Amino acid sequence: MADYVLVHGGNMTTDTWNRLARRNDYPPGGHLGNKYWDGTTAFLTQYNHCVFAPELRDENISSLTEHIEQVCMLITGNALNEVILVGHSYGGMVITGVAVELREKLRQLIYIDAAVPVSGESLYDILNLGLSISSSRRPELPAPSPPYVEKIHFDPSRIETLPKTYILCTKSEFGDVTRIAKQRIVAAKQGWTYLELPASHVPMADMPDKLYQLLLDTAA
Repeated sequence: MADYVLVHGGNMTTDTWNRLARRNDYPPGGHLGNKYWDGTTAFLTQYNHCVFAPELRDENISSLTEHIEQVCMLITGNALNEVILVGHSYGGMVITGVAVELREKLRQLIYIDAAVPVSGESLYDILNLGLSISSSRRPELPAPSPPYVEKIHFDPSRIETLPKTYILCTKSEFGDVTRIAKQRIVAAKQGWTYLELPASHVPMADMPDKLYQLLLDTAA
């Protein structure tokens, strides 16, 4: 049995989910928060894994630092060890910060079409870097809320040898941004496993079974 902690990205709308899933799972005009992990949680718990999917504090009044602290408190408060820490999209910023703080409590990091920051970067820095060289149509960006413009500062040597997996979604509308993550992974000397999934930026919606299996395999 493994302990999974799943960290969501920005507050996705129900309309985005329904469009990608090609079915009306949720009423229009709402936001999902951590609810888009519900299927992932149900799948992993079938295999007797312990799964936590916290709802990050309101992005309009919270910070990246507070989100990192929130996840750290969840891990320490529940006495979790050997954690498989998963971050999607903006969640990549959060799990990077958590890993720096709690390296000894983690088994692996998994980034799902997520930001892979270097020290001194914010999510918006990464978005602007990727989209500045884009020749395609710009995707809709999240509002520049405090967590997305706060820069993360850390010593990369803290997590250099921690096993990390990157799942790049090849049909993602943020492909110009996640390409930066791929370049950084290729340049890294150790610690990374790179995988691709022919899915949108939200594989929980349009390719859930494949995503679930990839996450399950990490605990084998």
